[in-house]
Amino acid sequence: MEVIVTTHPDIATYLSGGQRVHLIGVGGVSMCPLAEVLSSRGLSVSGCDHIQSDAVCELQEHGITVSIGHDASHAHGVDCIIRSAAIDDDNPEVVEARRLGVPLFQRSQALGYLMGGYARALCVAGTHGKTTTTSMATHIALCTDVDPTVMIGGTLPLIGTGYRVGAGDLFIMEACEYCNSFLDFLPTTALILNIEADHLDYFRDLDDIVSSFSKFALLTPERTGSVLLCHDDPGAMRLAALPRDILTFGIAEGADVYPEGLSMERGMGRFAVHVKGQFYADVELKVPGMHNVTNALGAAAAAWQLGFPGDAVSRGLGTFRGATRRLEFLGEHKQATVADDHAHHPTEIEVTFKAARAMGYKRIICAYQPYTYTRTLALFDDFVDVLGLADVVFLSEICAARERDIYGISARALAEKLPNATFFDNMEDIASALSEAARPGDLLLTMGTGDIWKVAQMLLR
Repeated sequence: MEVIVTTHPDIATYLSGGQRVHLIGVGGVSMCPLAEVLSSRGLSVSGCDHIQSDAVCELQEHGITVSIGHDASHAHGVDCIIRSAAIDDDNPEVVEARRLGVPLFQRSQALGYLMGGYARALCVAGTHGKTTTTSMATHIALCTDVDPTVMIGGTLPLIGTGYRVGAGDLFIMEACEYCNSFLDFLPTTALILNIEADHLDYFRDLDDIVSSFSKFALLTPERTGSVLLCHDDPGAMRLAALPRDILTFGIAEGADVYPEGLSMERGMGRFAVHVKGQFYADVELKVPGMHNVTNALGAAAAAWQLGFPGDAVSRGLGTFRGATRRLEFLGEHKQATVADDHAHHPTEIEVTFKAARAMGYKRIICAYQPYTYTRTLALFDDFVDVLGLADVVFLSEICAARERDIYGISARALAEKLPNATFFDNMEDIASALSEAARPGDLLLTMGTGDIWKVAQMLLR
């Protein structure tokens, strides 16, 4: 049967009240809040995902119909379909939608449409730190009277979810570069934390990634937009010559937004934020690591650019205790601390280990699940280097996510390069090994983007 490919540029027609919209991959970190926001706007929302997850359960509890598995029948009786970047063209629902002429949109297009309804849009981008910095900016904004709409790639305890719908004119959004998704957004302020080699299953190389971030920054309005760049990051500073109002932030000398009197207590920063030589706010962080000092400076730079008072920065950052799965402390097992972290890139792993070391733990025992074959292969030597910083490492098999095992790479190969590592082929055995290794004063850290978090829950049970 002939496949009919149709395009519908006017997405507003299909995302108005009363329309029936189906989301493929609805359990994803940005698809889940998108489903809830669309539902709150009066649309009839359904979705599907390949597994039953906590995110899927949450949607079902909110009355959204979610099917497990993909089937062509899901394209029947809907006005449009939105798919995540991980959904291929050969997905049966995508194929059927095209055959029937049902409009197909990318997740990023839907988010960009929603963003266009706000006078101000702060988009937080970067290879690392997006969720934390977006969460920090949200904490600050909620200490003002702007009543923002927010979308975060993780759960923020303050609001209980990864999103909120406000009545004000500000949209705060975590902006991911994968598949150039953030090029569908409409930022008035673009905050860029760092630019490193990642998502090499899509991008050719680092230059290709820098080019993508440059295009993203230039989406800000020419006369009224702002681009905030981390002065400490060489990749981000490659954009410093763009024809936009540039504001830099960071710890290194020369930044526009910088800390005065920085001290670290149990790994947590205390400092005064200065902007272009003038005092702005006092900050006492409740999250560890120098990387979080940088993240906080980025959030403060955004607050300053948005015209927020310094006391909102002080109160907002002072009450921020982290987003879900960002060195999240969960409890104790055998007098050792159990924590969980989302890190899945060598740089993220390294800064997490450094933050944990600064907190004084006797040993770091890490259960790590690599994420995707392409990332593991491309950054293999870097993973060997950073995982060697832990005292003990237990490795699970690679989380394939959107990929198939055609690369000849495995977590077992990583373990063979690490004298401190052991490979296990199931989560139950990793939990048993962690429990057996635990001593008082240790940090038992589960780490990765897949389902390694379940190991922490096994220990706590």
